Amino acid sequence: MVRSLQQKKFRDELGLFVAEGEKCVEELRSAFELVFRVQSTEKGAQNTEHRTQSDLLWASPTEIEQMSGLRTPQGVIAVFRKKNTDRFADVQHIDQLCLALDGIQDPGNLGTIIRTCDWFGVHDIYCSQDTADCYNPKVVQATMGALARVRVHYVNLVEWLKECRAQNTEHRPIYGTLLEGKDMYEVLADKSQLTNHDAQIIVMGNEGNGISEAVRSLVTHPIRIPSYPKNKEASDVVESLNVSIATAIVLAEFRRV
Repeated sequence: MVRSLQQKKFRDELGLFVAEGEKCVEELRSAFELVFRVQSTEKGAQNTEHRTQSDLLWASPTEIEQMSGLRTPQGVIAVFRKKNTDRFADVQHIDQLCLALDGIQDPGNLGTIIRTCDWFGVHDIYCSQDTADCYNPKVVQATMGALARVRVHYVNLVEWLKECRAQNTEHRPIYGTLLEGKDMYEVLADKSQLTNHDAQIIVMGNEGNGISEAVRSLVTHPIRIPSYPKNKEASDVVESLNVSIATAIVLAEFRRV
């Protein structure tokens, strides 16, 4: 059963997901219901701390390897129950800085973005339906336990952003990272742009195509991260930054101001 949770259809059907590694598992236990934990007998020979737990199963290193989705299994695998965070997806809930992801495909990128949001105190991420599954084991692994503190919601992003704009555009600006956007540092240097520092939405786009046209039309404040030196030719610089790195840069600047 553990191995089947590598596939989204089984995670959805069972309402479960899998995590690996001592640190990641312990972090997630604070926020998710632990169904059971599997530990290598090889690891257990050195550490008997968990031997009395009723939800603990033991497996040989070979069995752990068969269950694991990692090239180098860490000897600890846990199955958790997914939790429902629908009530936090309501537009009315947005009273702080949050992130919207439009079609992020790479699990490693999504996991790193979740971990970055945890660092910068962003508690809610709103994802388009075609964004990678946050319970994908590769995503879970990349978060290093940050999934315990960051809520990830899957919404119809276009309709959700439309509702955000309909509610109150002035006090809930929608920033979008676009190549043709204004220099982020210049925009954020103007404090008048930040009408309400706590209620802001930042949209990050797909790794290859950026923000979709439908979502782009709803962005109220297009911004870009400038390359340096600013006067160099476009051909002298890579087309764009990795989306997880770009997210970290943008969040750092928003938190700075």
